Amino acid sequence: MKILLIDTCGAAGSLALADTACSPVVIDSTSLPGRSAAERLVPSIRSLTAGSGINLHSLDAVAVVHGPGSFTGVRVGLSAAKGLCHALNLPLVAISRLAVLASLAQPSTDHIHALLDAGRGEFYSGLYASGDCLHESLVTRDQLLASLDHANQSREVQPGFVVCEQVVAQSLAALAPQLVAEPTAADALPLALARIRQRAFDDPATIDANYLRRTDAEIFAKPIAAAVPPPQ
Repeated sequence: MKILLIDTCGAAGSLALADTACSPVVIDSTSLPGRSAAERLVPSIRSLTAGSGINLHSLDAVAVVHGPGSFTGVRVGLSAAKGLCHALNLPLVAISRLAVLASLAQPSTDHIHALLDAGRGEFYSGLYASGDCLHESLVTRDQLLASLDHANQSREVQPGFVVCEQVVAQSLAALAPQLVAEPTAADALPLALARIRQRAFDDPATIDANYLRRTDAEIFAKPIAAAVPPPQ
């Protein structure tokens, strides 16, 4: 089975080609440095497949990491994946970047809390138990710490924390997070293969980006509303 993997969510994008009949399974990969995915993604896909001797028409599936992350990067990667699947009639697997990050942890517990920098003092947060997603959300540092305090008081299972950004590791140093390398497209392969075996595909026509981000209208709605005096 031949799979093209795409991840353009982070500071640098990446591509990987995998063939389950080969060893190692990932037969080639390349990076897209400096948020250059918009210009370089399609040419890089052509170069990667040509250099590996794999025709696009011989692919069996496309897997794309569809966020959260850079808005532009997420859109570019997902649009390219959807276009390929539509043109070549291929199945699509869309995978959360938080799920990929969680899979890179070396846990002391089955519960893993993956965290990414969302800017504006917020974090993309994903909680996983034995690889299954319990929930993903956008949280502030205070909200995150408050939820952990509640879990402590309720004697709930305490998760291990994994991050891939130094700024997040420093901000949440009190949680002693495990710092790993930023996920790449190749890192999404085990999750993609599991979904493919289950035939748990996404519909290219309806799958959306996993932004986990509030709009500016939502962010600023409460302060504006609070500034309006109540009726007399």
